[in-house]
Amino acid sequence: MSDNASQALLRRAKIVATLGPATDDLEVLTQMMRAGLDVARLNASHGTVADRSRRLALVREAAQRADRCIGVLLDLAGPKIRIEGFREGRVQLAEGAPFTLDTALDPKAGTVAAVGVAYRDLPRDVAAGDTLLLNDGQIVLDVVRVAGTAIETRVRVGGELSDRKGLNRQGGGISAPCLSERDQEDIRFAGEERVDYVAVSFAREAADIEQARTLLRAAGSDARLVAKIERHEAVDNLPGIIDAADVIMVARGDLGVEMGYAELTGLQKTIIHQTRSRNKVVITATQMMESMIHNPVPTRAEVSDVANAVMDGTDAVMLSAETATGRYPVGAVQAMAQVIEGAEKYQLTHSRTRHRAVEGEFKGTEQAIAMAVMYTANHLKVRAIVALTESGATPLWMSRIRADIPVYAFTRHEATRRRVTLYRGVYPVIFDVTAGGSSTESLYRALFTRLLELKLVKRRDLVILTKGEASGVQGGTNSMQILKVALD
Repeated sequence: MSDNASQALLRRAKIVATLGPATDDLEVLTQMMRAGLDVARLNASHGTVADRSRRLALVREAAQRADRCIGVLLDLAGPKIRIEGFREGRVQLAEGAPFTLDTALDPKAGTVAAVGVAYRDLPRDVAAGDTLLLNDGQIVLDVVRVAGTAIETRVRVGGELSDRKGLNRQGGGISAPCLSERDQEDIRFAGEERVDYVAVSFAREAADIEQARTLLRAAGSDARLVAKIERHEAVDNLPGIIDAADVIMVARGDLGVEMGYAELTGLQKTIIHQTRSRNKVVITATQMMESMIHNPVPTRAEVSDVANAVMDGTDAVMLSAETATGRYPVGAVQAMAQVIEGAEKYQLTHSRTRHRAVEGEFKGTEQAIAMAVMYTANHLKVRAIVALTESGATPLWMSRIRADIPVYAFTRHEATRRRVTLYRGVYPVIFDVTAGGSSTESLYRALFTRLLELKLVKRRDLVILTKGEASGVQGGTNSMQILKVALD
């Protein structure tokens, strides 16, 4: 497989797209990758482990056909609280009507008067006066009283309600553990299948991320952890969660329900800023181009939504049902890529002199070198930055600081190439630093030859190179060089 380096000529922010029935065709998935898909999301809330294994194999086959390096993100189901089913499949709840949630009710016995709940401890987590929200907040229930297994409510905002819709308590406070037995099975799957990222749903505190990391490492996985911010408690504990995780996802669906939609935009901007300031990666997700589930073009509001997230500095934007079950999965990726490119034209016109100070001491030589590189690049006409990397750490530091000069992660490791597909402005390039002899001249010639054959630079362009004295050693980046591209 070759590289994603040519993407640098077009856009910096990355695209995550969810797989589902609409992407189960190899040709469709290949076209999505050619249209700009960078990371494929496997949603463990739906289907079986066998389904995920089949789709992962399809991703790898499509990536070879598309000649792209594609990362894989496994999104754990987590403790999503759901109602059970109705006898007729759906009911219409009227404003002011009584409605009971009963954990003892048969899973398929729901009526317009009552429905079962899959989470047995819900009656212990709610009390009279609480507000419960169903179906992403479209239906609002006021709790009247709790009696045994039954939560008696009155409908404040009614509407159609169907099987297995999500349930939230406004303001948070659901005590379900973050990782279920099913999640632990999926973590083992992540280890077996060499998944690149694992997302922890409904994380409340740093300990949830640390528990997931322990389980992942025990499963033999080196996957990076994504903390999904979608609970009230997560917002309260945000700094600790960011420090514990590798990536933060602004999961706007449940977050908007628990916190209130009026606060959502401000929260999104705050989370993006705090995540990047702590040198971590951030994904903005949920309903970014929702109308494209059924329509071939996005709405103007959706275009503005994606563009604003990009201009706020998000590393990646995510498509959910738009690609998983939508009618236009390839079109949704194409539209998102176009919006990103359009937003970055305006963002990058005034960002060349921008750099960010780091508070306190550097955490290691990689961060020190990255800061030196980006400061130099701000004051010198540089065409590209080349990072010889084993783990991807140095390109990650550089991607936190600026976004308008492409950073090429030259690495021999496939796992590292897939990992950097999520980093804004960073592009993987296959390159074995240990091949071609040990002399500096042979290294430069090999680097320049690779850059020129990929048409990433022209002869006599200036590039910045970062590397370690001992080639092939993880965590050893300790030098920066300014080079002029030449094969003479």
